[in-house]
Amino acid sequence: MTKLTFLGLGVMGYPMAGHLAAAGHNVTVYNRTKTKSEAWVAQHGGSAGATPATAAEGAEIVFACVGNDDDLRAVCLGPDGAFASMSEGSTFVDHTTVSAAVTRELYLAAKDKGIAFIDAPVSGGQAGAENGQLSIMCGGDQSDYDRTEPVMNVYAKLCRRIGESGAGQMTKMCNQIAIAGLVQGLSEALHFASKAGLDGAAVVEVISQGAAGSWQMSNRYETMLADHFEHGFAVDWMRKDLGICLATANENGASLPVTALVDQFYKDVQKMGGGRWDTSALYKRLQSS
Repeated sequence: MTKLTFLGLGVMGYPMAGHLAAAGHNVTVYNRTKTKSEAWVAQHGGSAGATPATAAEGAEIVFACVGNDDDLRAVCLGPDGAFASMSEGSTFVDHTTVSAAVTRELYLAAKDKGIAFIDAPVSGGQAGAENGQLSIMCGGDQSDYDRTEPVMNVYAKLCRRIGESGAGQMTKMCNQIAIAGLVQGLSEALHFASKAGLDGAAVVEVISQGAAGSWQMSNRYETMLADHFEHGFAVDWMRKDLGICLATANENGASLPVTALVDQFYKDVQKMGGGRWDTSALYKRLQSS
């Protein structure tokens, strides 16, 4: 049994922390909304901290899954941040999707305190978190990753170190870039089928077994055709992620024309009032045009 801390109990963090507790670890949690921490403890046991610092005290590994760069800084830095109470030799694992810049900033801040820092964004959505089937892409020092991988594996389908600090976040950017194009392509295919008078479900049944098949197609076409977009990864969060991708592309010279276009399509969805709809709402945008 390892003493662990989990900071951030959203739709991803809540079940991920639950898997750690189910694996027999001693887990302390923290969430800005105290009632979520209390609900988690009532369901899984363990304890809750009033601040990230109190929650992280004495933990061998501290995990975080929060909202954005500023949220991550807030739970790491300052007198109430986790770094203030973490012991030398402990490890901070960040599952948030953030910029590679803040990752490297916090990696260095942690190193100054003798703390290891692993960037470990995830893919697989809420269902992947609940089922313990996430893909985890990691950056950081090899020895630090080797210590934490067995613990992360309790909610992972695949966990892999890609490279040095920031490499995990860069890989997550590749993931979001690929998803953006896939969802738009699927939306256009279903929209075209509708305009052509075809049965969308029958079309997908056939094309999903060929070269057009994808996770998005297999897992989202039914809800898209049913005009159901109240689940999965929200448009607001996707725009946050694509903004990181596009800003990083401006820095490294990558050309992302499709990503930039789809980002604007998601902006249209937000204007439709769909900021909290899931990313497959690109289909709704086409059907509404």
